[in-house]
Amino acid sequence: MVIAATGTGKTYMSAFDVKNYKPKKLLFVVHREEILKKALETFKFLLPNENITFGLLTGNTKDKNADYIFSTIQTLSRCYHEFGKEEFEYIIYDEAHHTTSPSYQIVMNYFIPKFMLGMTATPERSDNMNVFDLFNNNVAIEVRLHEALEENLIIPFHYFGITDIEGIDLSDVDIDDIAEITKRLNVNKRVDFIIERMNFYSHDGDKRKCLGFCASIEHAKYMADEFTKRGYPSVYLHGEHSPDERTYFINRLEDDKDELQVIFSVDIFNEGVDIPSINTVLMLRPTSSPIVFIQQLGRGLRKHESKSFLTVLDFIGNHSKVFLIAIALNGSRYYDKESLKVAVSTGFANMPGATHIQMDEISKERILEQIDRENFNSLKYLREEYFEFKKMNQRKIPYLLMDYLKYDGAPDPVKFINREKTYLHFLAKTEKKEGIKKLLLNDAFERTLKDLSARLPLKRIYEFVILKILLEQHEITMKEAKSEILKHVEKVDDDSIRHAFEVLNQDYCDRGQINRGAKLLEIKNGKVSRTEMFYLVLQHDQYRKYIKDVIHYGIFRYEKEFKRDYYGVPHFKLYEQYQMMDVALLSNYRKVHSSFRGSGLLTNGNEYFLFIDLHKEANIKESINYKDKFIDRRYFQWQTPNSTAQSSERGQSIIFNQVRGIHLHLFARKYREIDGKTEPYIYIGKGNTVHYEGEKPITVKLELEHEIPANLYTEFTQMV
Repeated sequence: MVIAATGTGKTYMSAFDVKNYKPKKLLFVVHREEILKKALETFKFLLPNENITFGLLTGNTKDKNADYIFSTIQTLSRCYHEFGKEEFEYIIYDEAHHTTSPSYQIVMNYFIPKFMLGMTATPERSDNMNVFDLFNNNVAIEVRLHEALEENLIIPFHYFGITDIEGIDLSDVDIDDIAEITKRLNVNKRVDFIIERMNFYSHDGDKRKCLGFCASIEHAKYMADEFTKRGYPSVYLHGEHSPDERTYFINRLEDDKDELQVIFSVDIFNEGVDIPSINTVLMLRPTSSPIVFIQQLGRGLRKHESKSFLTVLDFIGNHSKVFLIAIALNGSRYYDKESLKVAVSTGFANMPGATHIQMDEISKERILEQIDRENFNSLKYLREEYFEFKKMNQRKIPYLLMDYLKYDGAPDPVKFINREKTYLHFLAKTEKKEGIKKLLLNDAFERTLKDLSARLPLKRIYEFVILKILLEQHEITMKEAKSEILKHVEKVDDDSIRHAFEVLNQDYCDRGQINRGAKLLEIKNGKVSRTEMFYLVLQHDQYRKYIKDVIHYGIFRYEKEFKRDYYGVPHFKLYEQYQMMDVALLSNYRKVHSSFRGSGLLTNGNEYFLFIDLHKEANIKESINYKDKFIDRRYFQWQTPNSTAQSSERGQSIIFNQVRGIHLHLFARKYREIDGKTEPYIYIGKGNTVHYEGEKPITVKLELEHEIPANLYTEFTQMV
């Protein structure tokens, strides 16, 4: 399965893979006919002179004897049995989020291809089935907005956050009260203001081709009428319009000679509709979800010869959820209050490429105030985030962690786990469903789920790959484990696999962890097998489903964040987040891991780990730690623990670290705690002592092996 933002060239990617694979017969299946012809043209263009015949299978055209057939699901579901089950070596399902529907299921259950590829921008479920399961939870590529910008797959955008006109007050309106929001937004004065700003910021290209996102049908109709009256020919489209009507107006908008300039819409252009030449997007409704914001933004980001960037005008009111814009633009699913504030105040300097983000001062202040007031770790906030996501999920309960991989801008479910120990506990508390509560009454299942959930997000994949094998078989050898791990990473050393076995065997747990946790495997005669408890838990279909989900989610997210790279031992990735106990695991520490906390300096052989808090308190502005600080992006000043003398063994190892072969690993965080939650450290690489002075403690000047990136340096040092 491939998940990639709209406009990133999924069809091209699939065509290149087909060119490489060279199947004798190919089937390309789509949901809508207008996509089909474009896909066929792309394949013809990329596969010339290959002696391949191409054909369409639609309501009107029946090229059933072609080598490469491009079909709509509607037609295929009526005539699939006319083909042999193994006739097509390679089958592609475009817009794969539809594949859970009955018509797709009939077709998918019939054909047996050698290779099957699903492609989607938003792999949401349209019913209770899981799209990921249909593709063996094997996500080959995932390209989200930030990555697409970084890789130059889409065009940059110029975003302007504009404070809405005075007189429009949304501060006391529920964001779901569409009728009231519509009433307050349908103001003539606001239309004039929008047009004035639209002309001021202009657009790239000869003709304005604009999409305006509205709060309701009534709002869209009002905007289209008012724009047209003022000399800006516009129409409105919504879910009730037929595909033919939509296509007609989209073609008119794309036609440089046609006078139509703006289509105002409600929701229908959030996903799945392709208008490559759009050069302006107007956000005219309050943002209620980062997911919707990114989908709407994505409508105009496809590359097209008529434009080099997209203009986005966001009219920001005073409603209570304005700060969600910052979460959407920040682009990181894993954020905290401080990093968000720095992103807003620096104009989102971490945005890749030539993208430009500018907010006026009033909007900026409004957002910063809301971020300050909000507690991102409170149950109230997490529940709101959950229910907003559920709304995007067609109001169906997202039972699985894998569900959260469906949308760019989705919340991080690990936050729900941190709050309640497992995602199911969070669901039970939030949804108040008896069925979920009942599942958790089984002690062995609950302990297993807690044990696995506590390991998320994974910083090392080995343990979960071993457990993934043990879902299907009773025991595993070292050799089998290595072979399976190498499917996920480019290299692994034997000692780390041995250490992973020992970790799962609870060798390094303290008494409390052993009592609370779950022993899932045991080591006997060099072999590793499931414990009786783990075996019995897996016999129960529901328990198995949720355990499998945690394991698949852990592996998928690890691959997304760490790719196939080998980081050696200790196993650290630059600028990744770590807790102290992670460091014990990743350095193959062979004593109780929970002892690895509480001190600013911890050691494992020649590996020295420096844990540094740069500021004292998040809520005190003058809270800089003057002892441990960045001198600049290359040098760092650090003070040893108070008892360290220059003449001591440890003192000598720190002062002459290079001569003695001592590696000094630096982990820094801005604050120890934000909103009542302990913050992780960020690994900034190794440093070498270039100067030292003082006694008990010694003040050391370290030269970093890697100059810290500008945006991270700003985040560490800037106070907002």
